[in-house]
Amino acid sequence: MNTRELVELGQQLRVDGIRASAAAGSGHPTSSMSAADLMAVLLAHHLRYDFDRPAHPGNDRFVLSKGHASPLLYAAYKAAGAIDDAELLTYRTLGSRLEGHPTPQRLPWVETATGSLGQGLPVGVGIALAGLRLDRADYRVWVLCGDSELAEGSVWEAAEHAGHEHLDNLIAIVDVNRLGQRGPTRHGHDLDAYARRFQAFGWHTVEIDGHDVDAIDRAYGEAVSTKGQPTAILARTLKGKGVADVEDREGLHGKPLKNADEAIAELGGPRDIRLRVQEPPPTRMLHSVSTGALALPRWEKGAKEGVATRDAYGEALAALGTARGDIVALDGEVGDSTRAEAFAKEHPERYIECYIAEQQMVATAVGIATRGWVPYAATFAAFLTRAYDFVRMASISGSGINLVGSHAGVEIGQDGPSQMGLEDLAMMRAVHGSTVLYPCDANQTARLVAEMAGLQGVRYLRTSRGGSPVIYGPDETFPVGGSKVLRSSDQDRMTIVAAGVTVPAALAAADALDREGIKVRVIDLYSVKPVDHVTLRRAAEDTGCLVTVEDHHPEGGLGDAVLDAFLDGRPVPRLVRLAVRTMPGSASPDEQLHAAGIDADSIAAAGRLLVEQAVVR
Repeated sequence: MNTRELVELGQQLRVDGIRASAAAGSGHPTSSMSAADLMAVLLAHHLRYDFDRPAHPGNDRFVLSKGHASPLLYAAYKAAGAIDDAELLTYRTLGSRLEGHPTPQRLPWVETATGSLGQGLPVGVGIALAGLRLDRADYRVWVLCGDSELAEGSVWEAAEHAGHEHLDNLIAIVDVNRLGQRGPTRHGHDLDAYARRFQAFGWHTVEIDGHDVDAIDRAYGEAVSTKGQPTAILARTLKGKGVADVEDREGLHGKPLKNADEAIAELGGPRDIRLRVQEPPPTRMLHSVSTGALALPRWEKGAKEGVATRDAYGEALAALGTARGDIVALDGEVGDSTRAEAFAKEHPERYIECYIAEQQMVATAVGIATRGWVPYAATFAAFLTRAYDFVRMASISGSGINLVGSHAGVEIGQDGPSQMGLEDLAMMRAVHGSTVLYPCDANQTARLVAEMAGLQGVRYLRTSRGGSPVIYGPDETFPVGGSKVLRSSDQDRMTIVAAGVTVPAALAAADALDREGIKVRVIDLYSVKPVDHVTLRRAAEDTGCLVTVEDHHPEGGLGDAVLDAFLDGRPVPRLVRLAVRTMPGSASPDEQLHAAGIDADSIAAAGRLLVEQAVVR
């Protein structure tokens, strides 16, 4: 396309964005209008993409980080022939693929869900990293960002990571339109302020007029030819460009234009320009899943030496990586503690160090998962709270990622409450479609690590710091959604439901109660979500009383998971929930468990009281 044709295409994208928002009665047309010329030049001259084959291994990848500018994206899809005008005008309506913010669940050309600002560039870094380090391919990753979202710390985690990894296949296009939701942005149109920041992280920067299509074209060409550095194109634009009533005016964010027909006429009316986007280069399949026999580590049942489940995680992941060539490990600079370093030693080419940047770690996992890899990302359970919005958005994307939180609960001991993950089970259970697993011994951990690789959605595994008895044999199986009944009889008067570090304590409490003539059933509820409704209901019917014990706050954890089994109108059994209800300090692991009331003595005491109350009644 020549200059005039590129200008016309930009105008068409503006008009179609206005039309879609007007039909919906909502949307962000002005945010779309500022970036229309940037999108037009990318679509016409630089994006290499086969819309008929979105999984083509040579396709460039495009991420709309400013996801509220979805009218622009959908207008671009129309220009490329991916959707028609009738579908464009279904924007934001029930059943339409064209949601207010784009998601890959609906559209095959969308890489990741956006709309929570500050996430597109971090995920783009993950995709670019997959291209250079894993796929070893030459596809480019284009990320269109807004200037407002550059206030998010996650953007600068991404910028530093990209600079450190020399991701020259990554191009960030920043639409510097000066206006945020409620008024001007921090730096307004000061492109140099943004350039200094990107340059500090090792980026090549280009400052341009974002409405000069020839300047945009040259900038994209410069970005593509830059080697050894990611490029940030900083484009000065005007929000609402082209319509006098809204151009560069405050107070119009997220609102359809009041006089849409007049605005469309001012822009020259509707067009129907269709273009054929540049074909991706011929390429090999990016990677194949090499598979071999899985030889998980094995521990002898009843071994005298306790084994930490975090140790089992590291060894099992390394073994899984040997059996499967698509497994990738990421860690938040605590690999010696999470034991992810075992994978790093065996498979350094598939190990990604994300340093102390948990948001970027999860975003990288999401990004590489879009390319067909199976990521396992680990850090302390407590620190995953920093990245929770990325986990939430991963679920909206339908992303298949495995997260591992170590050093969970008061069991970690002297480090104190800042290091204790006491909210993680609730946090991960709340994620749509998630799986939450909490193993109690080494063999169970190893099996569940392998099981996670074949699951859908966000998967979370909780591991512990200290050594635990080996309760199960190495050939025991642990289906997701199941549980293990470790002790049972026809005379059981109550059931203790435990998981992770509280399983050995529950067994010890059951032994103590048995010596007093109180028969107790013990359930290891290693699958916290989905939960084993059948076994729990049977235990409630047989014994009448349930005691849940968890190294976690009472809200949203194991106890609430057990209650889920009785939400279909079934009678709720008598239930006692033992959990960490006070703010812990520094103490030994045994002292911590006792102070929290979740050690064997405390469980036994709760059991006695529950049985006594049942007798009185």
